[in-house]
Amino acid sequence: MGFGELGREAVAALRAHNLRSFLTLLGIIIGVGTLVGVVSVITGLNAYVRERVIQLSPDVYVVQKFGIIQGRDEFMDALKRRDIDWNDYEKLRGTLERAETVAADATSTSVVKRRHRRLADVNVHGTTANYGALMRLDIEAGRFFTPGEDEAGRAVAVIGWDIRDELFGPLDPIGREILIGAESYRVIGLVAQQGRTLGQSQDNQVWIPAQTYRRTFGGRRSIDVVIQARGGVAGLESSVDEVRAVLRALRHTSFNAPDPFGIVTVDRLQELWGQISGATIILSLLIASVSLGVGGIVIMNIMLVAVVERTREIGVRLSLGARKRDIRRQFLLEAALLALGGGIAGVLLGAGAAFGVEGVLNFPARVTPAIVLAGLALSIGVGLAAGYWPARSASNLPVVEALRTE
Repeated sequence: MGFGELGREAVAALRAHNLRSFLTLLGIIIGVGTLVGVVSVITGLNAYVRERVIQLSPDVYVVQKFGIIQGRDEFMDALKRRDIDWNDYEKLRGTLERAETVAADATSTSVVKRRHRRLADVNVHGTTANYGALMRLDIEAGRFFTPGEDEAGRAVAVIGWDIRDELFGPLDPIGREILIGAESYRVIGLVAQQGRTLGQSQDNQVWIPAQTYRRTFGGRRSIDVVIQARGGVAGLESSVDEVRAVLRALRHTSFNAPDPFGIVTVDRLQELWGQISGATIILSLLIASVSLGVGGIVIMNIMLVAVVERTREIGVRLSLGARKRDIRRQFLLEAALLALGGGIAGVLLGAGAAFGVEGVLNFPARVTPAIVLAGLALSIGVGLAAGYWPARSASNLPVVEALRTE
């Protein structure tokens, strides 16, 4: 028998029991749908994290009080650390020889108002003038403040997109006044819309000069020091080592004690995100494997039932010259087509779930051809594995006994 004829026979056998075939596929549908949905969201998040969340250049790193915390014990230890203050920043700026640029950033929350409109819990950054370039802030209108405006403590501000929408509407905000707390600031720049990350808006922010921030909010909070290594990526490691040596000396840290501060690099952020996304994918694989295993067992059971129901048919075909391998191929093809149908439904379900999550929770999702093909290939593989034993049993039926079956 040719492949086309085998295919027609297999499709006809499956269509003879539509409801049973559909119920058989539920395990495959759930397993493939779970896998495609989770992997699509993780793939989208990976791209989003690389493009939008990790804003540091490869040769830029941040020195913080906390750094990257991966457990409760680390967090409790970090709470005991001394704040990184403006004196530390000035010492680093004047001492470091392996740094191209050193910037500072302090953050508080405040109410921002204009006339009768107000926006609560806005993140207010007090930064040096070189911070915008180091963090690659995309200025859509106006400009970032200058070193002169920072040193003089000018009351100027660069605002995020949410501030513009809520306080100014269709008006051009450049040159207009806003109140941050009780102080008036002139808007000189607008940062391009950044969207939301994991449900949190990245546009609810304001940047003001560091000296203005210190005058308004005080200097009691720990600051972040942003450093660009001299010599690019090749000089990153030596620059980090120099910073560690200077800060450890300032804090009189013994040689065998851990660093009393944290250092965040692009590689470290990507490594941490890789661990999180990898663990999520492994968990989804475990969940999907259970559903696929159940689906495979159900397919095997249904195919064994089909062998019993069609024993006489098999005997007739064998007596008319059909070869054992034709019988085996037909049952394998039926199992594969059955699983492929579940795989297609699972891919559609998973893709729909991924886009639904993107629409509701603003999680970016990417349903790539590779994910779709992997889901379909996995379902076909499960079908072939589940159909092997029934197909072998059908092809090995004795012709005489099969013909006697009523």
